[in-house]
Amino acid sequence: MSDTSPILSLPYILPSQAQKHVTHNEAIRLLDALVQSAVIDRDRTAPPAAPAPGARHLVAADATGPWAGQDGRLAVWDGESALWRFLVPVQGWQCFVLAEGIGLVFTATGWQVLSRLAPEFPQLGIATSADQTNRLAVASPATLL
Repeated sequence: MSDTSPILSLPYILPSQAQKHVTHNEAIRLLDALVQSAVIDRDRTAPPAAPAPGARHLVAADATGPWAGQDGRLAVWDGESALWRFLVPVQGWQCFVLAEGIGLVFTATGWQVLSRLAPEFPQLGIATSADQTNRLAVASPATLL
């Protein structure tokens, strides 16, 4: 059996483990950073000078200093130990960028704006067939647009 959960890599409390609170608190810290994830921004290449505990940022490309080599990761400031934690995103993770008011999702090609992933239909037929003239066609006793 693994020591961590398969999706979020949360540490398990193991049988006969001493100091179980350490493992439990580590899992809580990770959940606190990931659940309802919102980041301050996604265009920083270096950390802010005085981050607040729990501050989260998406590390921009070509990051420097303490963020070097962490491009695309979720950086979380751990106020207790005064260090940056970097979480490697998995396909499907979502977050909200507060500075831009947009939602992002992590895909095989990196972070993508959610609205850009919505499908576009050149024509659409609902309960009927659409054609080049009637690109939106609806067959219904009543339609409210």
